[in-house]
Amino acid sequence: MHGVLSLPWWGYLVILLVLTQVTILSVTIFLHRCQAHRALDLHPIASHFFRFWIWLTTGMITKEWAAIHRKHHAKVETADDPHSPQIQGLWRVLFQGTELYKKESRNPETLERYGQGTPDDWMERRIYSRSKLGIILMLIIDVVLFGPIGITMWAVQMSWIPFFAAGVVNGVAHYIGYRNFECQDASRNVSPIGFFIGGEELHNNHHTFGTSAKFSVKWWEFDMGWFVIRTLQFLGLAKPKRTPPKAHVVLGKATVDVDTLMAILTNRFQVMAEYSKNVIMPVLREERRRAGEAGSAMLNRVRVLLVRETSLVDPSGQQHLANVLERHRSLDVVYQYRLRLQSIWAKSTATQAELLESLQEWCRQAEATGINALRDFVAKLKGYVPGKV
Repeated sequence: MHGVLSLPWWGYLVILLVLTQVTILSVTIFLHRCQAHRALDLHPIASHFFRFWIWLTTGMITKEWAAIHRKHHAKVETADDPHSPQIQGLWRVLFQGTELYKKESRNPETLERYGQGTPDDWMERRIYSRSKLGIILMLIIDVVLFGPIGITMWAVQMSWIPFFAAGVVNGVAHYIGYRNFECQDASRNVSPIGFFIGGEELHNNHHTFGTSAKFSVKWWEFDMGWFVIRTLQFLGLAKPKRTPPKAHVVLGKATVDVDTLMAILTNRFQVMAEYSKNVIMPVLREERRRAGEAGSAMLNRVRVLLVRETSLVDPSGQQHLANVLERHRSLDVVYQYRLRLQSIWAKSTATQAELLESLQEWCRQAEATGINALRDFVAKLKGYVPGKV
C-alpha cells in the first residue's frame, strides 16, 4: 500500500530531512530571532509561512515560546531559568525538555511578563492557538502522501524539535562545547558548523549577542539560519536589524579618546577575548617554560580558569587559581589587569568622562608593568574606533 507518492527508501529519508530542516529553520528564524529577540523583521508572506509550518509540525504557540525563551535569557542559569542544565541537570533537560517547556507554558506570570508583542490576530487566536489541530492535520497529510510509512515520518517530525531544540540546544549547548566569549552564563557553541539545527549550534555567540540576527562570528563558523535570512533579504522578505558589533582599528592612532572608549564598550566581549588570546596565553606559555615539567602541569590545570567569567568559577576553582597566581607574579599581574579592565564597563553610574579617565589610567599603568604582551595589547587598544553595528 502506497500513498500519493511512491519513492525508494532513500527518497523518504531525503524528504524527511528536508521537512525537518524547514521546521528547525522556521523555529530559529521566526520564533527565536524574529519574535523572541526582535533581531529582524519578516515580510507577512514569510512570517505567515513560518507560523503555519510551526503549527503543522510542532504545535507550539508563538507567545508561549517567545515568553519562555525571553525568561530563559533574563534568568539564565538561576533557579528561575525554565531549562538550565546547570540547575536541572543535563540529562533532564536533554530528555525531558518538552516537559519543562509545558510546565513553564502553564505559568500565567511568565506569559504576561515576557510574552508581549507577539502575534495576536484572528489566525493566532482561532487557528494557531489550537496546537493539536495542526499536528493532526500533519499526520493526515503524511499518510495521504506517503502511505503507512508516513506515520513514522510524522513521528520523527514531531520528535525533532523536542529533542534537538528543547533538548540539545537548551541542554548540551549550556554544558558541552567551546566558548568564543566569556558571557555571564554557561552557554557554549556545540559546533562551528551550524547546519543541522539551523545555526542554533552557535549558542555561546547567541547568548553573547542576544539581539543579533546572525549567530556566526568567526570567519570559520557557518550559520544556516543567517544564510536563509540573507536569501530572504535578497528576495525582499526579511530585514535584519542587528548583527554582532565590529570594531575598527586605526593604525597609528596613539591616544585613548572617546572613540576608543565607545568602541571598547560596544565590543567588550571581543576585547576580552583578544586579551585572553594575546596577553594571558603568551604570559602563561612563558611561565610554563620557566616552571619546568612539574610546574607546567599545574599551570595547565588553570588555563581555563584564567579566562573564564569569574561568576562561573566555583569556590574550589577560585582557591586553586589563587594558589597558582601567588607563585607566578607575571601571570597574577595580567590576570588582575583583566579584572580591572572588566570593571571599567561595570561602572553603570559613571559618567563618560569618568569612564574615559579610568580607561586612560588603566592603559598608563598597564604599559608601566613592563610586560611586553600587555604593552602590545594597549598599543592596539588605542587604535580602536567604533565600527558598524
